[in-house]
Amino acid sequence: AVLVAKLTLGALAQGDKWFGGMTRNPWNPQQGSSGSSAGSASATAAGCVGFAIGTETLGSISSPSTRCGATGLRPTFGRVPRTGAMALSWSMDKIGPICRAVEDCALVLNSIYGPDGHDRSVQDAAFNWDANLDWRKLRVGYLKADFEARPPAPPAPPKDEKPLSAEEMKKREEDRADTAYFRASREHDRKFNDAAIEKLKSMGVNLVPVEMPKLPFQAMRTILLAEAAAAFDDLTRSGRDKLLTQQAPFDWPNTFRAARFIPAVEYIQANRARMMAIEAVAKVLEPVDVIVAPTQAQQLVITNLTGHPAVILPNGLRGDDAPKPQMRNGELQAGGPGTMTSLTFLGHLYGEAKLLALAKAYQDATGFHLMHPK
Repeated sequence: AVLVAKLTLGALAQGDKWFGGMTRNPWNPQQGSSGSSAGSASATAAGCVGFAIGTETLGSISSPSTRCGATGLRPTFGRVPRTGAMALSWSMDKIGPICRAVEDCALVLNSIYGPDGHDRSVQDAAFNWDANLDWRKLRVGYLKADFEARPPAPPAPPKDEKPLSAEEMKKREEDRADTAYFRASREHDRKFNDAAIEKLKSMGVNLVPVEMPKLPFQAMRTILLAEAAAAFDDLTRSGRDKLLTQQAPFDWPNTFRAARFIPAVEYIQANRARMMAIEAVAKVLEPVDVIVAPTQAQQLVITNLTGHPAVILPNGLRGDDAPKPQMRNGELQAGGPGTMTSLTFLGHLYGEAKLLALAKAYQDATGFHLMHPK
């Protein structure tokens, strides 16, 4: 490939904001593109480049691919060398292509996978892409409970509280509006997931209900936080983290500062739990080749911890009946009329060939990847 451009990413691989600006969603430029592979998804969806390279530790290919209506492949951990890339979490970082079509992802992966003599996490595992693979012979599972789950009801306001100031009251009303919008948006998007299940069945796919293991996955995020703080230890110690634009409680500068207080014992226990999770998810996948999942589900955290591959592809355009997002801090929230939805396919470790084959069959049958932003 010819290097055409170096594209934006969120500062230190977080979101779509970076020093000097924000990367935009080509379907609605009032919105950010999400991130952290912000420019990769935005430029690909806009047709500026044929494909781009993205990175993911916990959603940085999945989220911008969803927002921008691109097709993203997050390969198995240890499939693609990370040599030369900024480290965020040594045991979770992955590199993969963001394209407009599934087969493009296969072609790019074919050129970037395998050992390079530098990244010792990479395994010498074969990748044999077969565009003519008979996907009808694949065993397909789906996360039934996640597809049927309804968004939680908004929390009830606290009772017997002290009087609020005007500023506090405004903040509470904004939070309530946000909660109501995201709940309505999630409910609206259910129809796209339901349609995906029906489409797969109409293609002759026998969907087998499967369920991810019930383990404390959120607690295992300690691994990412501790490793990220170690990767940027010098930035924190030098005080140069104050130069970063984003300084909210959950932005990287404050996350790195707080992560210095994670006990070593907790980091080790999280890794022990993670090994149990890897084995448990492998058992879930034993009876199937591919799992179909909602993108916005806990599978995103689970499979990033266990290292399993995923394909995220566009799954329909929201119509005028979609709930309209609010403006917050000069930025339009995610979703809303005229923006894309997505669907996720999960596979076995180093099982990208079968995973891509089924995802391509679904994409060819639906054609959402052929839609382009104005």
